[in-house]
Amino acid sequence: MCKRPMWNRTEYSPLPAVSASEVEVEHMNASSQEVTIDTLLKLTSNDTREFICGWGAAVINVTVTYPINKIIFRQILEAVPATTAVKQLSREGLGLLYRGILPPLCQKTLSLSIMFSVYEGSRTRLTALTHHPVFSKIVAANFAGGVEAILMPLERVQTLLQDWRYHNKFRNTPDAFKYLLSHHGVTECYRGLVPIIFRNGLSNLTFFTLRDQSKEIIGDERTLFSNFVSGALIGGFTSTIFYPMNVIKIHMQSKIGGDFEKFSVALRDVWISRNRSIRSFYQGVHLNYMRSFISWGVINAAYDFLKGIVFL
Repeated sequence: MCKRPMWNRTEYSPLPAVSASEVEVEHMNASSQEVTIDTLLKLTSNDTREFICGWGAAVINVTVTYPINKIIFRQILEAVPATTAVKQLSREGLGLLYRGILPPLCQKTLSLSIMFSVYEGSRTRLTALTHHPVFSKIVAANFAGGVEAILMPLERVQTLLQDWRYHNKFRNTPDAFKYLLSHHGVTECYRGLVPIIFRNGLSNLTFFTLRDQSKEIIGDERTLFSNFVSGALIGGFTSTIFYPMNVIKIHMQSKIGGDFEKFSVALRDVWISRNRSIRSFYQGVHLNYMRSFISWGVINAAYDFLKGIVFL
């Protein structure tokens, strides 16, 4: 099967499934020899559709994987084995198992919607403007990651609600937000911002790069199952590589009030507190890989499935 040359949009053999963003680029190139800034900034129906597909895929994912995520959180926070974390949650009961799910449900649905829609929209426009696909992909991935970071307060509150030390302090999500805002202000909701920006941008770039490569390899044999497998492998790999960023983020966000730690200081503190062991930065990584394997498999398959419906 002939692959479309990235540097030439006039001679290619069309793939069986062409994304809506690629169609939009072709349309802009065909309609005008010069792409204006106004054209690039104008939102289109494809941007909305990408947002909807990301949102739908996220809803399915969060509901299925939240219990696994909570076990991983306990391992990261207290550096305990998975069996100990499971026993802790078992003693707390089913009523507390889904405690804190509202923030990730809101955050993940919006985050994935932004991730897919902002990335695809930015990449499409930048490619049309610069004609440099690789540069466009790098900028779009990091830009999408930066925009996702706006939702960080939801992730911040989730950290506090999952921490057993705050079980008696906060009743629910609104109560935690009310406390942070009234006692410490909006800035407290963005504690740990730097590792989140690093994690989002680098993870997006890795995920979308490998995802594009997998589509070229699979070609017209893509099915719901193959989309699940490719998404699972890519997501598991990506989350494992950047797992230490979550360790540093949780270390920073498990505190309320006081001075904001610099990224380098937090990294040093975790390094010292965990006996100067690189392995300690990966405490809980096995369950994280399992969760990411399932999570990104579901997301990738659901996203492509929804695109097949929404973009009809």
